[in-house]
Amino acid sequence: MQGLERYSRQILFQHIGVERQKELMKSRAIVVGCGALGSVSSSYLTRAGIGHLRIIDRDFIEESNLQRQILYDENDIKHNLPKAIAAQKKLQRINSKINIEGIVADLNYANVEDLTRGADIILDGTDNFETRFLINDICVKNNIPWIYGACIGSKGLTMNIIPSQTPCLRCVFESLPQMGIFPTCDTAGIIGPIASIIASIQVTEAFKILTKDFKSANKTLFEIDVWDTKFKQLDVEDLRRLNNCPTCKSHNYEFLDAKDGLMTTLLCGKNAVQVMYRNVGSVNLEQLAQRLRATVDVSYNDFMLKFADKDFEFTVFPDGRAIISGTNDSSMAKSLYSKYLGM
Repeated sequence: MQGLERYSRQILFQHIGVERQKELMKSRAIVVGCGALGSVSSSYLTRAGIGHLRIIDRDFIEESNLQRQILYDENDIKHNLPKAIAAQKKLQRINSKINIEGIVADLNYANVEDLTRGADIILDGTDNFETRFLINDICVKNNIPWIYGACIGSKGLTMNIIPSQTPCLRCVFESLPQMGIFPTCDTAGIIGPIASIIASIQVTEAFKILTKDFKSANKTLFEIDVWDTKFKQLDVEDLRRLNNCPTCKSHNYEFLDAKDGLMTTLLCGKNAVQVMYRNVGSVNLEQLAQRLRATVDVSYNDFMLKFADKDFEFTVFPDGRAIISGTNDSSMAKSLYSKYLGM
């Protein structure tokens, strides 16, 4: 196989070598979400010589992304480039010998089968549990290993999901978190190093899985706080056996079958989109208001919560439904919903 010289330092590492490098060069990886995590993981996968890399992202680049999303620069904003396209252009310049696809799409139950077909591994760079549960469904169904990742503030989490060998994501997180419970980057902030660390761990685990070094692969839910310099590994191995998981035990793919998750409705003539998570349960508007007040002005009563950001106005209801005014783009509305409401 040609082109091994560029990976010579990686080949010298005792756990890689020539044969495992060749395996990496034949592998097909997908990164879903190319923000803080995805921009780091896709960069390292590209530099490592992954044979085919597909990047799926629905968003455009904003100035506030540049603090931690290492693939992008001010020129990308000037040209109004989608993240997936900007990433593809940058990564192809880093390694022109591999195939890189930038797909501008909202990964959902209608397109996930097509967009993940043929993958050897999927890396999570998303910002919401609905998409993660969808990835979990498709990976368990089609026996595709994937690597969960999340970060906020100075803390991060990651876990390997290898179907039939490890607990799946729903063994650990049984249902969608209640809206407003968890902070987001836009309400609690984030420092760049935690994203780089979690993404680096994700890529390292991907190397192990793709080269079939399952013995070395992490089998815990790994948590790290770089500010307090703390980390812990939570033993989750028995959860698959102990829990009655609807996904990996009953093979009931609720998010893939669109029985759970996100619904959007264009409100005709109003330049607004209604966004709602199925089966999300009730929302504590007072608690949500307290969290949002760090970044926006909020008003609420027992029936609704309202706030605005730039050109968009949000009205949130106790059943988890939100009307986002100022756009008729469903993907944009979903991004804004995830950005502020933490799903």
